[in-house]
Amino acid sequence: MKVRQLFLLSLILLAACTTVPTATPQPEIESTAPFETAEAATEVVSAATEETVPTPRPTLAPDEWKSLPIVPQVTDTAREIYARGLAMGRDPNAYSKIGDCQTNTGFYLVDFDHEGWYSLGEEYAYLQDTIDYYEGSYSRTSLAMRDGYNVAAILTPLRADPKKCEKGETPIACEFRLHNPSVALISLETNFNGRPADDYGKYMRLIIEYSIEQGVVPILATKGDNLEGDHSINAEIAKIAVEYDIPLWNFWAALQPLPNQGHSTELNDGFHLSFSRNFFDQPRNMLSGWPWRNLTALQTLDAVRRGFE
Repeated sequence: MKVRQLFLLSLILLAACTTVPTATPQPEIESTAPFETAEAATEVVSAATEETVPTPRPTLAPDEWKSLPIVPQVTDTAREIYARGLAMGRDPNAYSKIGDCQTNTGFYLVDFDHEGWYSLGEEYAYLQDTIDYYEGSYSRTSLAMRDGYNVAAILTPLRADPKKCEKGETPIACEFRLHNPSVALISLETNFNGRPADDYGKYMRLIIEYSIEQGVVPILATKGDNLEGDHSINAEIAKIAVEYDIPLWNFWAALQPLPNQGHSTELNDGFHLSFSRNFFDQPRNMLSGWPWRNLTALQTLDAVRRGFE
């Protein structure tokens, strides 16, 4: 197939938020009782995590999140969650992807499980240790990521995979049980039903609290777009990361220096990222959004992994 044909096919797949093959489930770990509805999750998760969730910290100024670092530093709170998770039997070499169509795609982190599908160059050669450390998690299809997912869907049993998940089990509970991760990379970019950022935050806090209670370190990601028009979702995401003292991957900041802030000029919707292969030693490739999404995600995993050592 010619290079131009491959490029056009990539654009079509990107617009459709294509999926990747499902991998064989990993050893299981016991999880808490599933939630029947997202509303039920509010009561059950809050009660279950009352003693384990850290005391909220002061919030950020309205635009302070924009200047936060792209790659986080590991906090003492994150180390405590990680240590407790290992004591519960969590796998230190496994992480889970939690998200919507921009997570549930073959463009997101999948290449790092395939030799020859990426190049780090001298500048990023240090990341190979982290690629090896989490081998198998990059290309695995998480049970907590799907096209159309949002913060409420992650907590709703009706949105879980009926073939792989237990009756009444939520997508996030199913994923944690089957893959047994020690870390969760959470990137949920779409709100639901046009509701305000406060509603987004309500459900995201439940996701964070459930992860903490299960001994899984949540890493929150800011989104690359501003479809809501006032950056309120990213501000809410950053505020939650500060409140719970957990790592924040500020992906939005990584896109700002790029042409069209890393978004596709062909689709021109302000949401889908521009595409190039993950060859980080090729300057032309690094003008696109997708290589920076994968590079900074990998750098975040690397910083978190090293912070636990």
